[in-house]
Amino acid sequence: MPGSALLAALGAMLPVGAAAGWADLAVDHPLMAGEAVPGAVPLRRREFAAGRAAARMALAQLGLGGLAIPRGEDRAPVWPAGFTGSITHTRQVCLAVAVPLVLCRGIGIDLEDDSPLPAELWETVLRPDEQAGMTGRAAKAVFCAKEAAFKAQYPASRTLYGFDGMRVRLTGARFRAEFTTAVPPFTLGDAVEGQIARVAGHVLALARLSAPQRSDDLSRQGGNSR
Repeated sequence: MPGSALLAALGAMLPVGAAAGWADLAVDHPLMAGEAVPGAVPLRRREFAAGRAAARMALAQLGLGGLAIPRGEDRAPVWPAGFTGSITHTRQVCLAVAVPLVLCRGIGIDLEDDSPLPAELWETVLRPDEQAGMTGRAAKAVFCAKEAAFKAQYPASRTLYGFDGMRVRLTGARFRAEFTTAVPPFTLGDAVEGQIARVAGHVLALARLSAPQRSDDLSRQGGNSR
């Protein structure tokens, strides 16, 4: 089971004050009151419940044990007041992170199988200027980075946009995801910084925003999922 190796890799990426958790999707994790997903098929319910279990593990390390994490109208997790976080999963394992908003105004993680991005998806995921010299496995890393960066910015923007909304530059184990259009409060050229790791047959990305610049940012933000 790759969960422990992935959790260790994620822990090495975390900013100071953040915490991580994981859950095995082979286990049927219970949901708490307020976490229902009406009409979900069994697989989706299992994924959702594993995500909440992983998130609760992360929050417990920050002193917030046993709390429900409901789903908002936009389907994003509703984190406890003063906190934000992110959840991701494959068919095997689920990971989650949580962090106080005073330390980080947005954080996003994404986990994918370490396999080449299918060629038929390149036009959807990659901008033309990202495709030059690209390989299938590098393209999967860009996909993973864009997913993590989207999740990190979402609590601030509450805006959906396509993969062409960011340009990712990979430099070793780090990446920079730049906005290619204005997504308020972000402007053209603003960027989300992040890290990439390949571990246990997976590609793992973490992206984060710096601490809030204004106190009123805290009241606007919550969790994220994609």
